[in-house]
This record gives sequence, structure tokens and C-alpha cells, in this order.
Amino acid sequence: MILLNALLKNGSLPSAFWSFIKIQLMNISFVDIIDILVLSFVLYFAVKFLHVRRAGKLIFGVSLWIAFLAVSRLVGLYAVSYILNYFLQAGIIAIVVLFQPELRELLEKMGTEPLKGIRSFSGSKTDEKPILVDNICEAVVEMSRTKTGALIVIERSMPVGDIIRSGVEMDAKISPYLLRNIFFDGSPLHDGAVVIRDMRIASAGCLLPLTRRGDVDLDLGTRHRAAIGMSEVSDAVIIVVSEETGTISVACENDFTRNFTNQTLSAKLTQLLSSVIAESSSKSSRHGRHSRASSSKKV
Repeated sequence: MILLNALLKNGSLPSAFWSFIKIQLMNISFVDIIDILVLSFVLYFAVKFLHVRRAGKLIFGVSLWIAFLAVSRLVGLYAVSYILNYFLQAGIIAIVVLFQPELRELLEKMGTEPLKGIRSFSGSKTDEKPILVDNICEAVVEMSRTKTGALIVIERSMPVGDIIRSGVEMDAKISPYLLRNIFFDGSPLHDGAVVIRDMRIASAGCLLPLTRRGDVDLDLGTRHRAAIGMSEVSDAVIIVVSEETGTISVACENDFTRNFTNQTLSAKLTQLLSSVIAESSSKSSRHGRHSRASSSKKV
């Protein structure tokens, strides 16, 4: 500020302003650039994360509170400024308590998103249409035709072990007939969700958390709300078949899309599950090499 005042004394406002900017840019170091990039990344990730959550409205309210505090100090409303500042200091603890689920979810996603980015950058994708996608699509399309309600969770990079343990563990090979049998109306497990891990049915009859969002369409039932809620706390891919209309929907990372067909569902799953398929193929190849090595030793 002192430097800007000195420049104003020696010239006009535009020239002084650009001289001030030039001097500031010349003083920027490499560490300052890294600092700005890291802060920008954190702010972008936080804004993107809170955009579709109730916490976004709370953040807006806190921002208004801080704005009122700044205006009251600027105008000279000392009593109002004192009260607002007092409640703001005491409200920091309340904010942490209110945002506890969102903060935990944010830290979990920050731990998995960079790993997913590195995996995708390294080119761990496959062009081969996986059997996993074919089997799921065949079962889902048939259940859609018969209007059989279904809820399928496909684990990706973030483990969902607590969800698996809430149901009946199976560890079964994925089959369209088995999936349809699980969600058959007379099955004892048809009300819960099926969780797929490592291209196998890990558990059935699982309980999913319902969404905390207040802007969800009122026409959506419990299955759809559970799918959205699961997408809020994990990076899993969740497929829903409506029992009333037979509509196929997919929820993933707070994105909820409806009205899939066999072709569009296959393309969507192939895109979302590329890393899962590549990792599973890598595990299978390692297991195959290990089995061959063991067989050769026995011989």
C-alpha cells in the first residue's frame, strides 16, 4: 500500500496502477506460484464438492455473516460488529460439528480422487467389452422389462466394506440369472442392494445410506434415494431399476441419470468401470502366473 501511494504521487492513476502490478509480478517467486496453484485446487475441489449438497447453503449463510461483519466494521457499527464477531468466533466449533459428515466425506474423496487421476493418466483402460458389463446389462434390462425393482452397487477405488457387512456375504460369480433371482419378488434379499467387488457378487441384501439432499425429486422412491446417498459417500457406481416404471437409472459421484437403454447403459458402465476392469484383469493375470508357477514346481 505504501508503494502504491508513492507511485500515485509520481504519476497518474492508470500508469501508477500498471507500475504497481508490474512490480508485484516481478516479485513473484516459484514458491508463490505453487502456493497459488495449491490454494486454487483446494478452493475448486471444495466448491465442486459442496455445490450439490446442503452444506453449500450453509456455506452461503456463513459467507453472508462474514460479509455483514465486514460491512459493519467498515461503516462503523461497533456494537453490531462486536456481536457478529463474538458469534462468529463461537460458531467455528458449531460449523465443524454441523459439517462433520461433509468434512469426512471431503477428506475421503480427496484421498481417492488423485489416485484415480493417476490411474487414468497411466492409461489403465481396456477396449475389450467386459463380461462384467454384459452380464449386468442383460440382468438389468430384463428386470426393467418385467418391472422388477433392483439396486446394484459396483465398488471402484473407495472400499465399501461396511456396506458389504450389512448384508449377506456371498462371494459368487456374476450371472444374469443369479442377479435376477436375488431381486425376484419372492427372494428374502430382494429389498436390499447387491454389492459387486472385484467382478464378483460380494454381498446381497445390503443397506445403503439415504441421501441428505433436500432437492431430490419427490417422485423418486427409497431405492433411488439410497442410490443417490451411496453416491454421496463413495465413488461406487449404483444402478437402479424402478419397480413402478421399469426405468433404469445410474448414480455415480453425485451425478444421477435416468432412462438408460441396453446400449446407453453398456456404454456408460464401460466408461465408468474401465479402471475396475483393468485392475481385475491385472489381478487375474498375476493369479494365473502364480498358478502356473506353482504347477511347474509340483511337476
